[in-house]
Amino acid sequence: MSKIAASAKVHPTAVVEDGAVIGENVVIGALAYVGPKVTLHDDVRLHNHAVVSGLTVIGRGSVIHSMAVIGGTPQAVRHDGSETTLEIGERCIMREGVTMNAGSSDGSGKTIVGDDNLFLANSHVAHDCRLGSHIILSNNVMLAGHVTIEDRAILGGGCAVHQFTRIGRQAFIGGLSAVNYDVIPYGMLNGNPGILGGLNVVGMTRAGIERADIHKVRRVYKAIFEAEGTIRGNAAAINRDDYLDCPQALEIIDFIGADSDRAISSPNRGK
Repeated sequence: MSKIAASAKVHPTAVVEDGAVIGENVVIGALAYVGPKVTLHDDVRLHNHAVVSGLTVIGRGSVIHSMAVIGGTPQAVRHDGSETTLEIGERCIMREGVTMNAGSSDGSGKTIVGDDNLFLANSHVAHDCRLGSHIILSNNVMLAGHVTIEDRAILGGGCAVHQFTRIGRQAFIGGLSAVNYDVIPYGMLNGNPGILGGLNVVGMTRAGIERADIHKVRRVYKAIFEAEGTIRGNAAAINRDDYLDCPQALEIIDFIGADSDRAISSPNRGK
């Protein structure tokens, strides 16, 4: 039997399979579907025709709009059919036609989405992705498998992100861009192929980062991308002690120094 809280409101035409767990004040609209291994935490709302399936957990206060399909099996040719999971945090909004897949047996087996994210119509999150919080995916954004996106990144409409790519904190990706390589935190990327066009200074200012710190980040950016030598070599050569009071600069240096399956986007790579 399903565990449906007394305060939940389930439309008579909705299907809630036996085994589902439905929290307090959940609202499930007409012709929506909830699979037998789904957990909807308190205050979740499913609009008409929304689908949640698989071994999926939806966090408190999240909203899933019509025709969204959440928790589908991974679109991965090497997936062996074993049970994998999708975890979505609190207060996420998934607009019409959004699709999110569970993890794959060939990867971590988990797709994980943080809190307070906005997924606009027809955006797609593929298997084994890792998303932080306060992220915006605009209409028709496509994330391939194993993509990592850090907090407060914004992806413009219609952009496509290559598998295993990382997008750093508060990066901005322009509409219709092709993201083939990792994008540094606070970076701004546009075009197809995607070219790193500088820093997301507007976003940094709106986030309350001090002007002095923005200038320090600019200095690090120039040392990495405008000096002779390789990107990773230039980043490794920077004296971290000079930036101990600027976490944003250190974040960029550490991001570049981390292990990755992809190269780093730059002002020149792709031209």
